[in-house]
Amino acid sequence: MDPTKNAIAEGTFPFFSNGVLSVAHRLVVIGTIAAYDGFFPFNDGLSKNKEGTSCFLPNGFTISILQGGRAMEKIKTFDELTIRDNFLFQHVMRNERLCTHLIEKILNIKVRSLRYLDFEKTIDLRLDGKSIRLDVYVEDDEGRVYDIEMQCSNSPKNDLAKRSRFYQSMIDGELLDKGKPYEELNPSYVIFICTFDPFHKGLPIYTFTHCCKEDNKVQLKDEETRMFLNSKGSENAADPDIAAFLRYVDGKAAEGHFVENLDREVHFVKSMDKVRREYMILSDEIRRRQREAEEEGLAKGIALGEKKGLEKAQLEIIKRMLQKGQSIADIADQTGISEEEIARLTKLP
Repeated sequence: MDPTKNAIAEGTFPFFSNGVLSVAHRLVVIGTIAAYDGFFPFNDGLSKNKEGTSCFLPNGFTISILQGGRAMEKIKTFDELTIRDNFLFQHVMRNERLCTHLIEKILNIKVRSLRYLDFEKTIDLRLDGKSIRLDVYVEDDEGRVYDIEMQCSNSPKNDLAKRSRFYQSMIDGELLDKGKPYEELNPSYVIFICTFDPFHKGLPIYTFTHCCKEDNKVQLKDEETRMFLNSKGSENAADPDIAAFLRYVDGKAAEGHFVENLDREVHFVKSMDKVRREYMILSDEIRRRQREAEEEGLAKGIALGEKKGLEKAQLEIIKRMLQKGQSIADIADQTGISEEEIARLTKLP
């Protein structure tokens, strides 16, 4: 069986800044994913090693198994984008009226106005740390901060909770960088809109705040809230707008005044030449990085293959010398390979 496919089937791999996933023997999985930093899970189709299957990624991209076990990013056309794709979701949420209504419905609060802190804001960390990009990052008239993210995939390790924790910590750090003392940190909400049920309980919304383990009536009151919407849980949603929104995210037809307006905004955004050009520029950049990553990946794969080939040749020589009764010390003296390396090679399968 192709060792590249075996590597792919193992599950989750980090995307490096150069877009290369080093997971394979001779071949390297490539894929430069814009606006995505973290870990990418492969779905059941890929884990079964089926060529031609694919997994959805943020921002309207997919990763696909191609012939020979190589995985490359497949870029959706602009016309194929839906509300589930980060690129389109970000643009639609720039409609303040729709964004405000969605926040009000999710949190059951009233919001008089919103201020967009940045569209698809990037929060960069120092000392070469990770950086994150926020889909929708807004602040309301009362100082509450909201980060709304579209999530189309969940890793086998179900690390979505830790991902939300990472987002939360970065938002707090960004607020503190602006000179605020920690006691003046804004109330904040990290909201993940998931196209899957993240906790497998069938709830339309899962809301988490900090409370005392010994007495859950004692609230920490740190004003930090993390919420996960489940597009598969529309049947259990009490609010009709939330139920219709979840069905719409799940690929169903637009129903109800709010979601019909949302759908009209989707079509309006997709009719804008400026947005189409922006997506084309992004797609071209992805393809350019993809080509660079492929060249680097192939070079690394060749180097890795040569190293394994050399080890195999060395092992065959050592085995023959051992069969002739030569000691490890004699073999080391004749071949120039250290005794430690000989011991390591002889333990290889």
